[in-house]
Amino acid sequence: MAGLYPLSRYSGGGLGWGFWSKSAFWNEPPPLPSPGVPGEGIGSDVLVKLRLFVPSGVLRSLRIPGVGGQICCDPGDSFVQLWHMRRVFLRDCAPGDLVEDVFVLQGKQLSAGSNGKHFIKALVSDRSCQVTARIWNATRQMFNDIPEGFVRLRGKIENYQNNLQIIIEQAWPAKEGTFEIGDLLPHTAKDIGQMCGKLQEILGSVQNRYLSALIHTYIDDEKLMSDFCRAPAAMSMHHAFIGGLLEHTLNAIEVADAIVKFYPGLNRDLVITGIFLHDIAKTWELSYVNAFSYTDGGQLVGHIVKSAMWVEHKAKEAEIILGEKIPQPVIDVLQHIILSHHGTPEFGAVKPPSTPEAIAVHIIENMDAKLMMALACTRSEGSVGEGNWTEWQKAFGGRLYRPDVALCDGAETPAMVNPVQVDTKPGNGAEPSGNLVITNPLFESVVVKRK
Repeated sequence: MAGLYPLSRYSGGGLGWGFWSKSAFWNEPPPLPSPGVPGEGIGSDVLVKLRLFVPSGVLRSLRIPGVGGQICCDPGDSFVQLWHMRRVFLRDCAPGDLVEDVFVLQGKQLSAGSNGKHFIKALVSDRSCQVTARIWNATRQMFNDIPEGFVRLRGKIENYQNNLQIIIEQAWPAKEGTFEIGDLLPHTAKDIGQMCGKLQEILGSVQNRYLSALIHTYIDDEKLMSDFCRAPAAMSMHHAFIGGLLEHTLNAIEVADAIVKFYPGLNRDLVITGIFLHDIAKTWELSYVNAFSYTDGGQLVGHIVKSAMWVEHKAKEAEIILGEKIPQPVIDVLQHIILSHHGTPEFGAVKPPSTPEAIAVHIIENMDAKLMMALACTRSEGSVGEGNWTEWQKAFGGRLYRPDVALCDGAETPAMVNPVQVDTKPGNGAEPSGNLVITNPLFESVVVKRK
């Protein structure tokens, strides 16, 4: 990331702060470019020209963060060179770092401290993680002027209660073309096209003609399905990334498809359809063009109620396709699955799950959400915190233990050699020929002999 760096962190020298601009290094940071004026060498994916004067006995080599490699030099050297800067993500920052780049800023609030002075609090993120941000000694005018969405900001990383936060010094709207959206909004690691194909394959296996016709009214809605494949599943809790809603829905449907066979009385078609539709209105509840946020309608109504309302509208379209009315109990039960999938009123459920299918949908989709959250804060690269334990996790009512203590002992599972061959000719009476081989890597192969 272009910007300000404590050179002593990277070079071991005593140069203090270094900042590129007009082919020179300052011992102190220079003034920030005015809002709307692109800073030379500031931001990700730009070419940076560096002129370094090496005093005798100070420096032998220097590594510039975001550039990679080292500058090797002798006392007295001076040179000019061009590099292609790479963005340094928030998860790689440490207390004391000064940053200047484009981030997503959202959720700004004007608050008053115990000393009576006002400050602005907000959330700042890139695709790697999200941190809190503060602007001290704020005014109402400053609050109104701070933009939300893609924002270029300058600030300092600090440690507050074992979590990173940014103290913002200056912020202004990011100029289009000076950043990569893929650096700022997290994205599913899976192939969206493949997930869409798999989802349609499973939905196409629904046998009930009423539910099948209803599903097709959603799938045939191109705008809705385009949004469905792009939307996050949540603002920050689980699957909070582009394509997250599709990934969460497909995960839950595949789990359901795998387990319904163990419960013969469970209606597979209702469970599959219920999972497909349980969060469908998150395409309407959330905004995800510039940053993740709630729409006004999402705040006022919410995706649960809106998803249930859409069932009635789509049912009328399905009846035209079918040429007959859909029985009201089918609509009622499907709406009940949607309205109850959060389980209890304290978590947003309008009704508690009251059918086997509603119970199944609640448990399956909640399991996928919780496991994704648990894995994200314990096993992912973006997990925050140090040591064996995470920070306090509100969703789990405590801290989570990070280590996976039962890793596979071998990179590859040994293939069976000399497999048992049985002579199946009738009346032969022969014993199995060959060796019985134990393929568990914890044990050696043992030849089984007849006593």
